[in-house]
Amino acid sequence: MQKKGLKTILVQHHFLKDLPEPYLDLLEGCAANVRFAAGDYIIKEGCEANHFFLIRQGQVNVELPLAHRKPITVQTVSENEVLGWSWMIPPYRWHFSARAQGPVLAFSFDGRCLRTKYEKNHDLGFELYKRFSVIMSKRVEDTILQLAGLYS
Repeated sequence: MQKKGLKTILVQHHFLKDLPEPYLDLLEGCAANVRFAAGDYIIKEGCEANHFFLIRQGQVNVELPLAHRKPITVQTVSENEVLGWSWMIPPYRWHFSARAQGPVLAFSFDGRCLRTKYEKNHDLGFELYKRFSVIMSKRVEDTILQLAGLYS
């Protein structure tokens, strides 16, 4: 699929709902259609964070790696959800790992490309930060509730 054909599919993702057309045009230039097989790492804790993903199909386990133990799954990201926001926040490093449970189809967005675009277009940056802040807040809340359940 060519990049210029992505916009018609991008607009179907919940995260991009009602995003103004000029912003979609900017995002499309940073997007790629990607696939992952079961067990593939999509992101790895400690590595440079330069992408985020809109999950189209499949499920992704967000894992906390533990020394000398099996990683703990802290969340599962599914179809029509977003994976990754560390590309927005210096020092641009992943704090968790994420692994495909089965086959995963996603859009990958190049964070460096997007940072360059929203440095020039602050309205785009503000719109992205508004959308990501809702996700960040919900994920932190979900993780706190999960941890509270483990220790109660």
